[in-house]
Amino acid sequence: MCQPAAQASKAFPITALSVRVLTLIFLLASLIVLATDTATFRNLASREVTLRFKNIYAYRYMLSANVIGLAYTLLQIPFAIHHVSLGKRVINHVSLLYFDFFGDKVILSLLATGVGAGFGATSDLKENLDQLDRFTARIGYPVLSEIRPKGDNFFNTGFVSASLLLMGFLCSAVSSIISSLALSIKE
Repeated sequence: MCQPAAQASKAFPITALSVRVLTLIFLLASLIVLATDTATFRNLASREVTLRFKNIYAYRYMLSANVIGLAYTLLQIPFAIHHVSLGKRVINHVSLLYFDFFGDKVILSLLATGVGAGFGATSDLKENLDQLDRFTARIGYPVLSEIRPKGDNFFNTGFVSASLLLMGFLCSAVSSIISSLALSIKE
């Protein structure tokens, strides 16, 4: 029969791996949603204009934060799998714990700013679109009313991507807490 301390020591790596996998899933979903976010409009000259995430700088930043977070998480998962399967770290040295500790803090900060940029830009752009739509309707030229649903869908997809990134950020926050605890236990 397992001792409580042995169960707790095994639960710690399993929790760390689980949180890293959840982070990976949320970041990957956010990346896919953002990268596929487009809206095509027909302008007054009957030419098509396509709006993509890359046309909005805050969305580009959100994508960059997401990709860096994904790369870091993908780097960490094999170490976490090794720790769960064999019960010990690949490199049983305090320097790896410091790498996890500081790496988690940097990625956590990057993801937090990506979430803020995504929500902030989407909210501001939707509000600007609302104001412009009201203005053009007031002057008797409701041109935006025709393309409004596509614009709303584009920005709502931005909200979905930012929400998934937020979930990835929250999972990364738990990873950060776990790496802090691992470092404090080792020292």
